[in-house]
Amino acid sequence: MHEDQDSLINKAATIYERLLDLFGFPEWRDPLPAIDELVSTILSQNTNDRNRDVAFHALRARFPTWEEIRDANPEDVVKEIRTAGLANQKGPRIQQVLKQITEECGNLNLDFLKSYSADDAQAWLTRFNGVGPKTASIVLQFALGIPAFPVDTHIYRVSGRLGLRPEKMTADQAHPHLAGCFQPESYGPAHLNLIRLGREICLARKPKCDLCPLTDLCDYYQAQS
Repeated sequence: MHEDQDSLINKAATIYERLLDLFGFPEWRDPLPAIDELVSTILSQNTNDRNRDVAFHALRARFPTWEEIRDANPEDVVKEIRTAGLANQKGPRIQQVLKQITEECGNLNLDFLKSYSADDAQAWLTRFNGVGPKTASIVLQFALGIPAFPVDTHIYRVSGRLGLRPEKMTADQAHPHLAGCFQPESYGPAHLNLIRLGREICLARKPKCDLCPLTDLCDYYQAQS
């Protein structure tokens, strides 16, 4: 069932409030400068937070500046980020993004994007190989303070079960769609609490519906009942 936009906005608001009641107001991990967040998020692709952080800190310990990482021997970069998985892909991608940003901007500071609209900033970042809508949205929302709604695998699954998005909508399409359901000021907490819901309760294989405060709003639960 696909609801009209006003119904989806009301549903999203209710979901947001109930998850705040369940989990509290979540805090993003230590805020990073935008270029740091960009690299960290590239490292996070297809791995867990712990492995991402280990790889990120190993990389920064070996190369204290982003310019050194940009200009390093590619094999050395790959070696330091091995923990994050797919290092042979991620290493060259990180270096190429850093090189392209330097060529276009003259430095590795992305604060200029704060003067862009959310759509223009998203379009600027997603031009780079390895920077999709999720990576760009995380950088915008959590490092630059530009409203964006990142959609990871948990949010994609949970939003489908709740009926917040059409069943066959792709993850890329879900970014602007869910951004239209939630209020911009709620994007960060909603993103984090939906992820927590997906990790702890709305599991991929065996969701713990008995622990969920959203069953009356959930298309998946209603279909099972």
